[in-house]
Parts: sequence; C-alpha cells; structure tokens
Amino acid sequence: MPTRRLLLAAAAGGLFTPRLVRAQETPGVTATELRIGNTMPYSGPASAYGSIGRSHQAFFRMVNDNGGIAGRKINFITYDDGYSPPKTVEQVRRLVEQDRVAFLFNPLGTASNSAILRYVNQRKVPHLFLSTGADKWGNYQDTPWTIGWQPSYRTEAQIYAKHMLEQKPNAKLALLYQNDDFGKDYVTGIRDVLGARYDAMVRAVSHEATDPTVDSQIVTLAGSGAEVMLTATTPKFAAQAIRKVFEVGWRPLHYLTNVSISVGTVMEPAGAERGVGIITSAYLKDPTDPAWEQDAGMNEWRSFMSKYIPDGDMKDGSFPFAYGIAQTLMQVLRQCEGNFARDNVMRQAANLQGFVPATLIPGITVNTSPTNFHPIRQMQLQRWTGTTWERFGGIIEGAHLAG
Repeated sequence: MPTRRLLLAAAAGGLFTPRLVRAQETPGVTATELRIGNTMPYSGPASAYGSIGRSHQAFFRMVNDNGGIAGRKINFITYDDGYSPPKTVEQVRRLVEQDRVAFLFNPLGTASNSAILRYVNQRKVPHLFLSTGADKWGNYQDTPWTIGWQPSYRTEAQIYAKHMLEQKPNAKLALLYQNDDFGKDYVTGIRDVLGARYDAMVRAVSHEATDPTVDSQIVTLAGSGAEVMLTATTPKFAAQAIRKVFEVGWRPLHYLTNVSISVGTVMEPAGAERGVGIITSAYLKDPTDPAWEQDAGMNEWRSFMSKYIPDGDMKDGSFPFAYGIAQTLMQVLRQCEGNFARDNVMRQAANLQGFVPATLIPGITVNTSPTNFHPIRQMQLQRWTGTTWERFGGIIEGAHLAG
C-alpha cells in the first residue's frame, strides 16, 4: 500500500517520530524552543512595575546563554497591557491563540489577572506565579490552572491589624485602598481581625486606578481623627499618599502594603524623610538594607544585574522580586525533566518543597502542594528609617483563611 510505504519511509528518515508528534501536540514546545507568555504594565498608572518584565527578559537571556532548559532555549514573549484589564484580555488571547505559548508566567495586576482567569482555566493554560497577592489565586478547587506566589494581601492585612491592636488597641484606623480585588483584600483582612468592631474602628476610603491623585482621599482620612493609617495601593499612589500625609501635618501610625515599598520607586520619590516610621512587611531582601551587603544570594543577584541590566536601579525592589520568582519558575521547569506538557508543568508547580530563591529573607521558603496554591506564607515586619527598611520581630507564619 502506498500510504503505508510512505509512512514507513518517513519514519525511517526521522520525519515521523513519537517525540516530534508530542512536541507538535504541546503548544509552545518544540525540539529547540519553549515559549512563555507574559503581560506587564510597561505603560499606564502602574508602569513602575515595568522593571519586573524587564528583569524577566534579562533573566531568560541569561538562562539561554547558559544552554537553556532541557536542550531548549526560552522564548519569553511579553506584551504591554497598560494595567488595563481589557487590554490584558486582548494580549493574553494573542499569546495563547497566535503565539501559542506553553503557559503564562507572572502576569501583573489583580484586576488584569481576574479578567483572564476564566479564559485560561477553560483552556487549561498554566497561569503561573502571578505578580499579585490576591487571596483568590490560592483557590485550587475552582481555578486549578492558576497559582500565585507572593504572600496573600489578606494575610498581610491580618498581620497589620494584629500589630495595630498590640500598639494602639482602641485606635481608629484610616484605610486607603484601591477599588479592585487587590485593595478589597486588605479590607477583608482587617475585617477578619476586627470582626464586629470594624464599623466603629475603621474609616475606609477607596480610589480608582485611573485617578490622577489620591490627595482628596488623604484629606478626608486626615479629617477623620484616626490615629492609624493603612495604605493599600500601587507605587504611584503610595508615593502620593506619603507626601500628602506629611504635607497636611497628620502623623498616624502608618502601615503600607508591601507591593509599594521600593526605595527607588516609592520611598525616595515620596521624600525619604516623609515616610520615617512607616511599617510594612517583607519576605524579600531589600537591596538597600546593609544587612545584605555580603549576603551570597544578593551577591548572586547583583552579579546578574551587573551583567544583564547594568543600567538598572539597584534600589528598585522590583528587580530582586523578579529574580526570585523567575528562579522559582526555573525550579519547576527542572522538575519537569524535559516534559513540558501543560498538565505536567502545572503538576510540578504544585510540587515545590522548601525551595529557597536567592532573594528571599532567610527562614522564608516556597512550598506548594495540590491543596496549597499559596507558595509563600511567611513575612517579617519592618520599619522605614529614612534611608532603608529595618526589620524587627521574628518570621510570621500567616494563616490562610478560606472564603
């Protein structure tokens, strides 16, 4: 039979092998390439985070310079979504349907990732290590193809509320939060701790990600008479809030979300002296902290920056964040042992045990399981001195609360 002879000849010539068929059946995977997709706000109100995507591009160049992974070079395709959920949807569809990436890695933004959550889970595309700490990324039951990385915003807020009650048990709290799932997780975390006392103790004011400033919100909160403030917003607005709180002469005990504590993009633009005493939480080593001057992990990161991003701002905390999360992905890919089928990638992402990226604070590790999609649950409190963040207290294990 001609057809049978043709198939046999093709097989003998190496054109028809199980391995090649497998590669063709796995989007984004060939014998020589692994395509990874990402969206990042290189423009728009959260463009300060663009350094994360820039770091990833450099990191994967480094990986490729060192031979790639399992004989394949990484093709990292990253698009600007401007921190706009409709744009994120458009770019992710392009990545999945046109670029045919194997999976998505570290797309940034709570609202942006929420907009693509159903799409990627319906299509069974791994949606790995999101650049957002929304609590819902740990919902392995309903969205099994999506997994977070950084500590939950809700857990972080619980830690601040508990510390506030220790320091000022009867104080009124002023809460500034971004009006999306990111900001609302902080509201929920505060409610978790205060319970029935929430309405009497909290004055909460929101803002939109598209607002030009939060000055009017700060004036309102300052007028509430609150002795404590929690700012839960992105870097641009965090810097504005710090400046305005100082300008109006308000001096609350001030807590600040740990996604907006970069010295280079928040504290210095706000005016370093204006934020003295602000408290936040940390799970990453701060590049401005003298404690890490001789640290092996940070020296590894500095060497990477020196070679691959020599013009990068060494005070920008987004760079060590990106390095640690990219190292986590590489651990997953190593565990895949060359099998980059989507189900295996997801299986290995949910099988990390005690992994220690170079830029995490000692004692904090990355752990996942089929029933734990919150890889990092530990943090340490720290206080702004005017020049750097100074850690205090021990490592805090946050408890995940369902719901």
